[in-house]
Amino acid sequence: MIQRSLLRQPRVASRGIQAQSRAPMTRSHFPPVRISQPLLRIPQRWQSTTTEASGTEKAEASAMKAAQSEANEEDSVKKELEAKNKDIIDLKDKYLRSVADFRNLQDRTKRDVDTARNFAISRFAADLIESVDNLDRALGTVPESTLSKSETNKELVSLYDGLKMTERILMQTLKKHGLERFDPAEAGEAFNPNLHEATFQTKVEGKEDGSIFMTQQKGFLLNGRVVRAAKVGVVKNS
Repeated sequence: MIQRSLLRQPRVASRGIQAQSRAPMTRSHFPPVRISQPLLRIPQRWQSTTTEASGTEKAEASAMKAAQSEANEEDSVKKELEAKNKDIIDLKDKYLRSVADFRNLQDRTKRDVDTARNFAISRFAADLIESVDNLDRALGTVPESTLSKSETNKELVSLYDGLKMTERILMQTLKKHGLERFDPAEAGEAFNPNLHEATFQTKVEGKEDGSIFMTQQKGFLLNGRVVRAAKVGVVKNS
């Protein structure tokens, strides 16, 4: 028994050696390799730098995108505000123009109404002027010397006074409606082509050139507008 155990021990030992020779080699069989410290730090620094650079670029890109988006939003808001301001200005201009047109229409309508009211009787006044002229001629045919003899010509004096009163009332009534008669010779006016019509010119001592010394036919005004110009004689000494 002792011999068998002794014999088995070498075999077991040889088997153990063979098993060790056949087993694959692992890291434990190699001696550890020590790398110097600078070689380990260089890749770490390069990796951290690239990582930081990429992160910075991304941050800058995102910041640029955000700034660009904000700028685009500001531009769109500005454009919208400008468009709204333009619309408001256009509406204001249209409103002011419509108000101005309405006021002009009111003024024009008022002016037309006043003109129609003031000169509505222009034709009637032109026809009535002939009757006033005939009444004036009738009064002018009576001499003043005849009127002074009141005892002998009572009927003529009464008739003359009645016609004179009728003329005065008629002229007052016409004046209320804007029709007035004017005699430039009585006022000593200068010749005005807008109001007067010169029928002849002559020399008159003691009067200036262009002054009116005689009225052949009296003129009429309707609310300041000439219905008929006065026919006059004008002084011309030179």
